[in-house]
Amino acid sequence: MKILIIGSGGREHALAWKISQSKNVKKVYVAPGNGGTADGNSLIENIDLTRNSDLIEFAKQNNVSLTVVGPEIPLSNGIVDDFKKNNLKIFGPTKAAAQLESSKDFAKEFMYRHKIPTADYKTFNNLAEAKAYVKKRGTPIVIKADGLAAGKGVIIAKNHTEAMEALEMMLIDNVFGESGARVVIEDYLEGEEASFIVISDGDSILPLASSQDHKRLLDNDLGPNTGGMGAYSPAPIVSKELHKKIMAQIIEPTIKGMKSDGIRFSGFLYAGLMIDKDTNLKTLEFNCRMGDPETQPILFRLKSDLLPILFSATDNTLHSCHIEWEDVSSITVVMAAKNYPNEPKLGDVIDGLDSDEISADKFIFHAGTSFEKGKIKTAGGRVLGVTAKAISLKEAKEKVYELVKTIKFDGAQYRKDISDKALK
Repeated sequence: MKILIIGSGGREHALAWKISQSKNVKKVYVAPGNGGTADGNSLIENIDLTRNSDLIEFAKQNNVSLTVVGPEIPLSNGIVDDFKKNNLKIFGPTKAAAQLESSKDFAKEFMYRHKIPTADYKTFNNLAEAKAYVKKRGTPIVIKADGLAAGKGVIIAKNHTEAMEALEMMLIDNVFGESGARVVIEDYLEGEEASFIVISDGDSILPLASSQDHKRLLDNDLGPNTGGMGAYSPAPIVSKELHKKIMAQIIEPTIKGMKSDGIRFSGFLYAGLMIDKDTNLKTLEFNCRMGDPETQPILFRLKSDLLPILFSATDNTLHSCHIEWEDVSSITVVMAAKNYPNEPKLGDVIDGLDSDEISADKFIFHAGTSFEKGKIKTAGGRVLGVTAKAISLKEAKEKVYELVKTIKFDGAQYRKDISDKALK
């Protein structure tokens, strides 16, 4: 069979890499893909991921058996709804269900209504009212663009000045465009973050392995927020007891709540969690797709064939599925372009991708890369997701950074402390 994956990042390369291993797969297409998805197992198709009609036509012409949506923008644009209208099988939530990610206000209101633990908040489009609320609540405080902002629309304001600047940047300067024309202001939460991702068909839920993302650009969680500078799986903080608590307090009420609201949720559901010192939970955010870079270390540990699980989710038979994981730890370190997350430097040749270090327990997932005249070049902010696995997290960290050191491009930047929280 033929599979189409929509997207161009490290998440999509990881999905293509895993799905191409299925014995029933003949071809994996990735649209628009990147320099790493032209590796023999998958084929790049230069189709704009916002053009639903072009993607539908491609799926029809190539007899695609299943389409898997990677990023959030096509989901918020209704790609799933449009494919279904054309009787094409597709994995992912509908436009209405994807509001859990595409609107912070929708998500917060939904959580309040269904008693899902989250920080107190209010939503504003008026600058004076927003400033008055911040003054009343005090700092630190969290200010979020209501809409999609590529993982960069969240500002943790440590003091009053930073909060005022953030509000003016969003509501007056329109830095995030329409996405920031409305802001959600919520209380700052302390604790440790974890990513919890499940597959659902709207009724049944299949949890994936736990993971932890590193959002800040610099070591020790300093610098600006990014789309993610690295991740590891599993996250030791998510014990068996906490796993049950997450399912009971957050995941199950979300899937049931969506269904009771008349919006069936089928696809990947990602809950960004804050876990305090007493293991109390709060939901920081929902995503309606796998995280990037969490996908890379999660799928690197997956023993089961992913494709039948995705088919079962689209056919509402997920209850029959079982999933197996390698009893190892895996780590992904993101190598980013110079000047990321602002205006990344593009077009630099990347050396070391054919490193002797690459083996069954080490892999390089491409994100912001392109293949031009026989060379792989930088083509985005987050360039590569260098990944390794081992019996222990400590050994996995040693392996991944050995591989990172063999890869070179101008101005490459990466964190050196991915997984240190767990190791401590």
